[in-house]
Amino acid sequence: MFHSIRWRIAIPFILLSLVSLLALGLVLSSYLEQTYLDNLESRQLSQARMLSDVVAPMLQSGTPGADLDAAARHWAELLDARVTIVAVGGTVVGESHEDRAQMENHRDRPEIAAALASGQGSSTRFSHTVGYDMMYTAVTIVQDGGTLGVARVAVPLQDVAADVARVQRILIIATLIVTAVTMLLAGLISYRTTRPVRELTQAVRQLTAGQPAGAPIPADSDEIGQLTQAFNVMSAQLGEKMQALQTESAKLSAVLQKMTDGVLIVDQAGLIQLTNPAAEKLFGVDTAGALGRSLVEVTRAHQAFEMWQRCQASGESQSTSFESVRSKLALEGIATPLGPLLPGSTLLLFQDVTRQRQTDSMRRDFISNVSHELRTPLAALKALTETLQDGALNDPPAAQRFLSQMETEVEALSLMVAELLELSRIESGRVPLALKPTRPLDIVAPACERLMLQAERAHLALSLDCPDDLPLVLADAARAEQVVVNLLHNAVKFTPEGGSVAVSAAAQGQAVRFSVADSGTGIESDDLPRIFERFYKADRARSTSGTGLGLAIARHLVEAHGGKIWAESEPGKGSTFTFTIPFA
Repeated sequence: MFHSIRWRIAIPFILLSLVSLLALGLVLSSYLEQTYLDNLESRQLSQARMLSDVVAPMLQSGTPGADLDAAARHWAELLDARVTIVAVGGTVVGESHEDRAQMENHRDRPEIAAALASGQGSSTRFSHTVGYDMMYTAVTIVQDGGTLGVARVAVPLQDVAADVARVQRILIIATLIVTAVTMLLAGLISYRTTRPVRELTQAVRQLTAGQPAGAPIPADSDEIGQLTQAFNVMSAQLGEKMQALQTESAKLSAVLQKMTDGVLIVDQAGLIQLTNPAAEKLFGVDTAGALGRSLVEVTRAHQAFEMWQRCQASGESQSTSFESVRSKLALEGIATPLGPLLPGSTLLLFQDVTRQRQTDSMRRDFISNVSHELRTPLAALKALTETLQDGALNDPPAAQRFLSQMETEVEALSLMVAELLELSRIESGRVPLALKPTRPLDIVAPACERLMLQAERAHLALSLDCPDDLPLVLADAARAEQVVVNLLHNAVKFTPEGGSVAVSAAAQGQAVRFSVADSGTGIESDDLPRIFERFYKADRARSTSGTGLGLAIARHLVEAHGGKIWAESEPGKGSTFTFTIPFA
């Protein structure tokens, strides 16, 4: 409680008020008591003078003590006080309440001595005779210029004490009431005074927690009000800046999240400070496993670390190429120092160039394969032409034979060009497919009929297994038939005499699976992933004819239908080519 400024204001105010009221009560109580005593003393002096005037003639005439006792009792009843008449020598000659014969000499009593000395005296003391405090007031009894004795009036102080106690109780009650009211007012005043401070504290906590401070705090014109106004201005400015920072942060986060290139920010010690999903995917880590770890641990590539070191040392951008250990991807890395924005930090950008390198490799292979495929027929044409020019034209049979060979080579070149153009159109999407619900049997049966004669010439057994009740597929029948023809052509071409080729179709999931299986020599496992590439030939020694484009065309046609194509083979056990086309 005492840690609150509200109570630090209220409690001293309450204590000060309480101490002031207590001091005032004590002073008033003492003052009232003294006033009571002074008034009582003044009244008793008047009563004692009146008594002295009455008993003076009695003392002068020598009135007996019994009469003086009676007079003392009479005046005691009138004055409601104790009356004592003392001779000059101190002997009690008249007493209203006690037996004067048993009383001591009173000349040494303070009030008696003072009265004999100055004419009057007063004292307050405990009376052993009556057993409580009394106020004694005495005056000399004078007659004809001579002092005859002393008249004393005494009253108990119990009534005075009771009156003073009653006044003190009133003061205490008033003090308690005023204290309670003071506490209430102090609490209200301190609450209202410190309310802006509490509101400021709450607003500051919200700002510290990154939350907006809300509506401006109402402010008065005092010092706290001026502080509140200054805070409102500061809060509004901070809110605008926080909003701008959040917007920029959201933009940066969106860019990092959607970037296909991996981004890492590395501090001066080589520890990862920021990463994006693309980088986590490239290096096979998650955010928790990357942040705070070293660059070498995350990338597992010394080339990336060396690139960062060169960038740190030179202060200039550096680049490198390497292969990711985890993902087996070809990566191109660029390191750029962030300079004044983040001193000592470096931005590392990693781009996946695997597809690009594969494309470059395929382009080189394509050029090499085209060159190779063109070289043979062109070389044959050149040799045949030179032979004819060297005199073979004069030998009609030889010239006719050479012209036939030239025609064969030209047809091979024409077929190659046609297939290249066909593949180019298919890959570029310039061959629209006339898709419509089609029976699977209408796809495989015509293809088998077209290749039946070729299979018979090669002494192969060609079989077809395609139930007539298979679900319809969404296909361009002519293009789908072309896929089966290409697969059958290869199966017939690469199956030795006496072998077999089987064509089948069956439902599989939400598609129809078409298969062409042969009992040929099979394909090596290293060649299987590449047999659908353009011009790729698994066994060039036996592939002396053909362009090497049939499987590439088949793959693109199947994918255009929304299906998949693959091959399964074991050397010496034949091959099975399978593709799917979804249901209509």
